[in-house]
Amino acid sequence: MKKFTPDLFEKNTNPARQLFTLCPDIDTETLLIHTSETLASLNAMTTDLAFQLEDLRRNVALAIQQLIVLSELLVNRALEHFDTPDAAHEPQPAAHH
Repeated sequence: MKKFTPDLFEKNTNPARQLFTLCPDIDTETLLIHTSETLASLNAMTTDLAFQLEDLRRNVALAIQQLIVLSELLVNRALEHFDTPDAAHEPQPAAHH
């Protein structure tokens, strides 16, 4: 089965369809750094919002905030692999929940 993969860098004549673009030559480390910073901002905004809400809506906001923190941890672990390339191949200790 052939998987359809859109060409993200294809020239688009309709500017309404392509509001945001990324330069195709951005390296992975830079992308991860910006992702980490974006997630940190989302974490702060969601935490602030959660404490302005009550009951179920607060719980939903805190659940979203937890997913953001988990994503931050994953991105930051990936960034550690750039500092120590061998770390990507070393067994990591099991996470405790």
